[in-house]
Amino acid sequence: MNKIDWIGWLATVVFLVSYFTKTPVGLRRVQGMAAGLWALYGVVIHSFPVIVANILVAGVAVVSSFRKPSALASPP
Repeated sequence: MNKIDWIGWLATVVFLVSYFTKTPVGLRRVQGMAAGLWALYGVVIHSFPVIVANILVAGVAVVSSFRKPSALASPP
């Protein structure tokens, strides 16, 4: 295994850790970090689809973690 592979493995571990978060905000932020690492991995391996997909996922995850819940999303 080379040094580049370690970025992908680290992204995998961070993503798995997200399942142990206790809040939706924590889940989104940890998954955003994992997607950021996957995007970095995509840059290193020169894979444009991996870069774009994970930048989009990271962006949505992080932005949605700062957004206030909407009134429509709350239970009656």
